[in-house]
Amino acid sequence: MQTYEKDIVAWANEQARLLRSGRFDQLDIEHIADEIEDVGKSEQRELANRMALLLAHLLKWQYQPERQTASWQRTINEQRKGVEKKLSKSPGLQPVLTDDGWQSEIWADAVAQAASETGLADFPDGCPWSIQTEVLQDGWLPEAAQEHRPAAK
Repeated sequence: MQTYEKDIVAWANEQARLLRSGRFDQLDIEHIADEIEDVGKSEQRELANRMALLLAHLLKWQYQPERQTASWQRTINEQRKGVEKKLSKSPGLQPVLTDDGWQSEIWADAVAQAASETGLADFPDGCPWSIQTEVLQDGWLPEAAQEHRPAAK
């Protein structure tokens, strides 16, 4: 029997073979459960990465209107489509969109990325847009911010 720690691919293949042959008493249940949980975490990480990138580009769009490019708009559209696809393939992810803790983490990642790419520092403490009716809405873009300041050096 392959061990989980030595060769996870060989272990996974062996566990699949044992499942298919009905040899349930030989399964490594604890590690199988861990791997199943990790699949969900991986899906959630991908959603989080897409949302952070989308929000960062929306921030750049709003706070640097003079630098708006077709490339930014393409990234916004691609990330929206990616989020939509992820949610349609894994509807169990939908509840995280309304989870305050998850939204705070994603917003912090988006702000850090936007600040790094723009040199600006004065972004809102929380997401000022509705995830469902604005951020994920095809064609929606935030209006230009009234004022923006460069980051303190």
